[in-house]
Amino acid sequence: MSDLENGIVTIIKIFHKYSGHKCKLRKAELKELINNEMNHFIQKINENDTLDQLFTDLDQNGDLEIDFQEFITLIAMVTSACHELFVPKPEH
Repeated sequence: MSDLENGIVTIIKIFHKYSGHKCKLRKAELKELINNEMNHFIQKINENDTLDQLFTDLDQNGDLEIDFQEFITLIAMVTSACHELFVPKPEH
């Protein structure tokens, strides 16, 4: 598989590692995933207000769980925000 395909598989596997067979993340699971798997790109979540706001923003259907499509929104936001860190700088 290509690097991109491996990255996609990794995202899927990490989601299922934390969501289990139900394929949805509750707040505690989302917090654990972010704190364990994204701590170089997102500051660790320690405050409940921060977690509540993020969860509300991601939970588009209001079912109090984050499904895979909602999780991908988080991945896209973080990837977009971090993109500039990896843009090659032009040499003078």
